[in-house]
Amino acid sequence: MPDKTLNVKGLLCPLPILKAKKVLSELPKGATLEVLATDPAAVRDFAAFSAATGNALIEHSESDGVYRFVLQHSGGGRRGSS
Repeated sequence: MPDKTLNVKGLLCPLPILKAKKVLSELPKGATLEVLATDPAAVRDFAAFSAATGNALIEHSESDGVYRFVLQHSGGGRRGSS
């Protein structure tokens, strides 16, 4: 069960990512955040966000137009930039 749930249904890119980033920054390392979104672009956006930040995307599913993501907070900032 996630430590916190964020409902961003009805919001379009980039708002779901921005709101998730803010909530994750307030959670302790290792905590999980469930995000509920309706923007189809969120699938691509959360995969890219996970890769860029190191916050693990540990679950992803879709049901009746609602996309569910579970992210685990890495406790760090942005990973390697070259």
